[in-house]
Amino acid sequence: MARFRSGKDKSLPTINTASLPDIVFILLLFFLLTSTMRSGETMVLIKLPEASEVTKLERKDLTSYINIGSPTIQHQALLGTDARIQLNDSFKTVHDIRDFIASEREGLSEENRPIMTVALKVDSGVRMGIVSDVKQELRRTSALRIMYNARKVGQ
Repeated sequence: MARFRSGKDKSLPTINTASLPDIVFILLLFFLLTSTMRSGETMVLIKLPEASEVTKLERKDLTSYINIGSPTIQHQALLGTDARIQLNDSFKTVHDIRDFIASEREGLSEENRPIMTVALKVDSGVRMGIVSDVKQELRRTSALRIMYNARKVGQ
């Protein structure tokens, strides 16, 4: 006959935690791969003008951004309130655009260089003279795919 155990030995079995570090690592890797990092800090004030027609960028990784506007409050003590050009994370002049475009093209593969897009983020209060100078310099460097960033009407 079979023996029955007494009620004194009713402890729960322990939970196996051997795979817990693997699960935590997989979750961490998932969140790292699915999140996006900011490409750069905007150091100029930009109030985008309104647009009635908006097209979406197909490949943001092939886009280089040029911000034009007055410096933020923390930079106004050094630079004043005139409109400035921001390339990546520093203030530059119109003549530095050629080097900027060349360095951006160097980072791309050979087949993606012709479809590189330059996105201009220009404050609505900026004089058109500086925008015209930037566009002329982009033409000299053969960066002819230019997109203007704007707010959609109603946003």
